[in-house]
Formats: sequence, structure tokens, C-alpha cells
Amino acid sequence: MNAKVRRRWAALVGLVSAAAALAIAELAALIIAPHSSPVLAIGSVAIDLAPAWVKDTVIALFGTGDKVFLLTLLLLVVAVVAAVAGIVELTRPPWGTVTFLVLGVVAALAVTTRAQSTWVWVVPTLLGVAGGCIVLRLSIGRIREWSAFTARDTQAHADSAQPAAHEAQPSAAPSRRGFLTLLIGTAAAAVVVGVGSRVANGMSIAADAVRSAISLPKPAIAAAPIAAESMLDIEGLSPLITPNADFYRIDTALQVPTVDPTTWRLRVTGMVENEIELSFDDLLALPLIETAVTLACVSNPVGGDLIGNAVWLGYPIHKLLAEAKPLSGANMVLSRSADGFTAGTPLEILQEQDRDSVLAVGMNGEPLPAEHGFPVRMVVPGLFGYVSATKWVTEMRVTTFESDRAYWTDRGWSEKGPVKLGSRIDVPSARASVEAGTVAVAGVAWAQHTGVQGVEVRVDGGPWAPARLSTPISADTWVQWVYEWDAAAGAHEIEVRATDSAGQTQGETPVPVVPDGAEGWHRISVTVN
Repeated sequence: MNAKVRRRWAALVGLVSAAAALAIAELAALIIAPHSSPVLAIGSVAIDLAPAWVKDTVIALFGTGDKVFLLTLLLLVVAVVAAVAGIVELTRPPWGTVTFLVLGVVAALAVTTRAQSTWVWVVPTLLGVAGGCIVLRLSIGRIREWSAFTARDTQAHADSAQPAAHEAQPSAAPSRRGFLTLLIGTAAAAVVVGVGSRVANGMSIAADAVRSAISLPKPAIAAAPIAAESMLDIEGLSPLITPNADFYRIDTALQVPTVDPTTWRLRVTGMVENEIELSFDDLLALPLIETAVTLACVSNPVGGDLIGNAVWLGYPIHKLLAEAKPLSGANMVLSRSADGFTAGTPLEILQEQDRDSVLAVGMNGEPLPAEHGFPVRMVVPGLFGYVSATKWVTEMRVTTFESDRAYWTDRGWSEKGPVKLGSRIDVPSARASVEAGTVAVAGVAWAQHTGVQGVEVRVDGGPWAPARLSTPISADTWVQWVYEWDAAAGAHEIEVRATDSAGQTQGETPVPVVPDGAEGWHRISVTVN
């Protein structure tokens, strides 16, 4: 066996050893603590440490698929390092094993940084690394045995006058067979155990059975029925109420946190006269309200889809704060998630009685989906999610912007985060081909907590023409609009802009998402046949 072939087998051994390590770690995590998975821990740390521009780029390119991309990239990096470790273990032992141990230390440190972690959370990582090192050393040893037998047979062939092809087989075959048996058996076991454990882990975390068993109370104040004139019946137009399954998800949780509603507690602490602690049953027993609110992500580009509208069931935050009685000088509420995420929300906004900021327990008539904050999340009209919409919320600490920093504001984003006036073209889609004649140009517009006064459309830089608006549900939700365009054959550019009820009109100048949200007119190009 020549050196190049040995290195290829060694690289494959490194990959299989890493797969075995991850499979063992996933199985141990399933038994010990679902969130102690080293892959998810390293991924979460990578999210935390990545510069803001990297996160913005990934979200811009992959949207809600950002976590799939991150996991894929992370696994590719691990695969490359593992393959190199296999080659190094063959050529310069024991440095391949040392490489695995270093990866284990990094993973163990990452696990300890996760919210709610305890010392036992490092056990799955340690067991996985130990298993991976054993597989690596055993398999590389089998390669050496195989190579030695092959070299011996080659030498015997050179020294003998008779052909040695048949003599080589009895000595080399057992070594090759032993190596391949170990490698294939380990790889198969890693796939079965790893995939099975990850699926079981995910099922454990989702806790759908617990969620589905919850019966939400009827609201003390129900949302007004949605009138027919509030919805435009146009194919391809975003629905007025975004279905839960289609609602965008952008957060820092690589794995959806599991929060048991029977043990969940919300604490209101900090600069208050009365600290408060609520259980989930306590919250459900309060007079809840139903309110329609549009939520938007600050990373949403002009024309993007990181925005959605839902009907939320929850308890008004201003009432809870009134009971806590914030002290003079406080100006911010630092909310904390079960996974350690924090958001800083202006106290004065949460205290506004005419703003339906709620601790939400329901979304579109059902308990919050796990990925949208079950059992409780914050919903605050008019603010981007990064400063207000904390999911899996467990604490609200009344404090000041001067003394505390939140997750994203500590990474270069603005402190206040008001949602900006915006509009989007849904149909026709960009670069679409349409038939000449009357074409419905339609989309949505929003001016949170202010309301949309009008929407205008223009074609090929011509005069602005008013679009027809649906009847708004409230100033806190988006509104649908449509413009009947008399389309002539050729290539065309369509633009949209909105004006809010205060008379402010969207500006044309593009503004990037950092540090407080994108601005500019949404433009699309279409071809009319």
C-alpha cells in the first residue's frame, strides 16, 4: 500500500472517528440533558461570537434557513479537521489524537457557556471525545497492520522466483478485512445511533404533547372580527394574518429551548418597589387580551419577508409593571430568555396604556409554537424584535440603558429599535413575466403604532399613482394594497412607497439594515408579453 493510499484511508478514518464521537455525545446528551449536545453548543457560541456583519450577510442570503446553513458549515469544518487529524495520527502520532482532544476541550467550554448549564453537561462531550479517540487509534493501528502485511508480501514476491500473487492474499487479507470491518461497522453504528439520538433529542425538546394539552382561556377582551374589506383577494398576496407555520423565525437559539410550563416562572426584578414572580397558571388566570400585531426583524431588507402579522393572546405588560412600580431613574427593561438571550426595551414604551404590549401565551388561536416562544414571549408593537420580542421569556429586569447592555445592542445595534415605515411588492414577483393588459400590482405596507395613510406606485420612473388600501385592522398591523396597472409590452420597473398617518413618506435613499433597520423603496423588474 503506497503512502497516498494510506493517507486517503487515514482521512476516512478521521471522518468516521468524528462521526462516532458525535453519535456517542448525542446519545449521552439524550440521557443527561438534551441541550448539552456539543454540536449545538459550538454552533450557539459561533452565533454569539460572529461579527454583526457576518450574521446580517447570512440572514440576507439564507433568511430563516440561516441555522441550517450554520450547522452545515459547522459540520463541514469538523469534517475537514477530522480528516486532517486522521492523516496526522497516521504520519505523526499521537498528534491526531491530540487534535481530537483539543476539539473536545473547545466543545466542553462551549457547553458550559449555555444558559442553565451545569457541570454534568460536559459529560456527553467527554464521552464522545473519548470514543472518537479510541476509534481513531484502533483504526489507524489496523491501517498500519494492513500496510505492514502488504509490504512484507511485496518483499516476499521480490525475493521469490515464483509469482507471489496467491501467497500475498493469506497474509494481507485478514489485516484488510479487520480494518474494513472496524471502519464500516463503526460508521454504520455512528449513523444509526447519531441520527436516532438527534431525532429523539429533538422530539424530547419539542414537547408537543405538553403544549397540545394546554387549553387557553378565553380573552377578557377579544380582538375585533376581521372585516371582509380588510382582506384583498389577490393570488400571491401575503395573507392578512400570517399562518403560524409560515411566520418568520429569527433568533439566536440553534436548538429550540424546552421550557416546561409547569415549572416556568417569570420574575420582574431590578429597580422596582415590588418584585413579582408569576407561574404559567398565574398568568393564565389574569384577564388576558387578544390583539393583532405585526412583528418585524431588524435584519429584514427592503422587500424582505422577515415580517409577519398574527393575533396574539396575552397579558398587558403595562399592568404588570404598574404592579411592580418601577423606581425613579429606570428607563429600560432587560428581558431574558430561557436560553440566555437578552433584549433591552424602553420602559416608557412598555408602560404606554394605548400600546398593546403583551406577555403572549397564544398565537392565532393556539398556544405559542415552540419555535415562537412557548410557553410565554413578549410582543411589543412598533419595535423591532431584537429589542422587544423576547421568546421563552423568564425575567424582566427594570434597569437603565446606561448600566445594562442587551445581546444585540452589545454588538453594535441601536438601543431603541423602532420599526421603520415600509412597503413591499408581493405580486408580480421580481423578474416575472405577465400578459399585457390590466395587471394587479399588490403588496403590504406598515407604519407600526402610527398607521398607513396611503401607498403609491410608479412604473418606469413616471408619476406616482395611488394604490387602493384594504381597511386596516389597527395602526399596529400591516395593511394590504393593490394598484391596477395597465401594462404595455416590454420590460418595466415598478416601485412602491408608503406614507404614514403622520404625513411621513418613505425616502428613496437606500439604508442598510445595520444599525437600526433598512430603508428605501422596493423595486422589481417585470416583463410584459
